[in-house]
Amino acid sequence: MLNALEVFTTVVVGLMVGVEFSVAFVIKPILDGLPEDSGQLGHAHGGRMLGAVMPVWYIGSLVLVAVWAIAGWHHHGTGLVVTAAALLILSVIMSILLLVPINNRNKTWTPDNRPADWKQQLNRWERFHYVRVAVIIAAFTLLVAALA
Repeated sequence: MLNALEVFTTVVVGLMVGVEFSVAFVIKPILDGLPEDSGQLGHAHGGRMLGAVMPVWYIGSLVLVAVWAIAGWHHHGTGLVVTAAALLILSVIMSILLLVPINNRNKTWTPDNRPADWKQQLNRWERFHYVRVAVIIAAFTLLVAALA
């Protein structure tokens, strides 16, 4: 049963990492390359869509990792799992304090109501997102190492 939990958790976290990596290095450049206001509208739509899904995914991943750490407390690799959980906690804190406030504003913007500094705000979100992606990649890497 523990093995199934370990594999399931690693897959869930890995998929989350893949989505967030794709947002940073695939979706954002595509949106930025669209003509006129299409990119900004795409950012707003993505903020609404992923803003609804990702909190559940982040918290769910953290819960799965915590259950793994508790269930496998006396097994090999528990320290790696606990460290991965700490990194996921950091990613949730970063999200709540740094990224969500910007996203909550961004998802309501249209070309008619966006603020003058909307590009600077999106660039700030992007910088924070790069750090968050690095944090969750590190957490995922630790989970994979704990499986070995």
